[in-house]
Amino acid sequence: MNVASIMVSVDLGPAAADRVQLAASLAGRFEAELIGVAARQVSPPAYSTSAYAALQVTDVEVARADQDLEQAKLVFERNVEGVARTDWRSDIAEPSTYLARQARAADVVVVGRWGVPDPEPGFLGVLPGPFVVEAGRPVLVAPPGIESLRIGRVVVAWKDTLEARRAVLHSLPFLERSDQVLVVAGGREAEGDGIDDVANYLSRHGLAVTAHRLGNDDAGAGEAILGFVAREDADLLVMGAYGHSRLREWMFGGVTRDVLRNTSVCCLMSN
Repeated sequence: MNVASIMVSVDLGPAAADRVQLAASLAGRFEAELIGVAARQVSPPAYSTSAYAALQVTDVEVARADQDLEQAKLVFERNVEGVARTDWRSDIAEPSTYLARQARAADVVVVGRWGVPDPEPGFLGVLPGPFVVEAGRPVLVAPPGIESLRIGRVVVAWKDTLEARRAVLHSLPFLERSDQVLVVAGGREAEGDGIDDVANYLSRHGLAVTAHRLGNDDAGAGEAILGFVAREDADLLVMGAYGHSRLREWMFGGVTRDVLRNTSVCCLMSN
């Protein structure tokens, strides 16, 4: 398996340049095309004394949006050194919706983490949680400050769900470039959830794999996984993302939300 096209969300936040450099380094490693994407929504005026005044307000907002998109393009162009093939896509639209539409052209989409301590990405920012469940592609969520991805040690968070199965399959191009893969399961289903089958499956792909069980506490599964990642000094976390049919879990916590807000390493997610 190979990655031929990588897409990156570009905004005007402090973390944008690092994210583009991260995506560019991956594009160079996979010899892939790199596509930068940005969008900015223009809201109609809340109220106006006349249709003419409303049009004036809208024109001003469109001009500001165009300026922001041009600035985002400059951020992209300044941080793609060494990438042989690049493309740029932008439009006046809701950022997450626009990026999800463009994701059809990519094997992997890179977006920024949006946790409590993270810098504000501004009007062009893409909230990773809702995007992950709409993208239809594996999504690499990058914390601020990461400019490249070593992929030496990879943790695969396993739970016997369709989302996790897709995540394992979609991550193979990354796992095949790793030194070691650690498959980890936790919660009440840790026993008998097929973790050994997953480890053997990856071993048959020529990977160095070990299986690990974290215990039976579902309540702290996200924290336990991130703790394991930290202890093992991992470079990448792979996991399924839960939304839609698991909307209650998504809204009121759950592993996906905890990891998206708190991961200190890049996280490759599939839904």
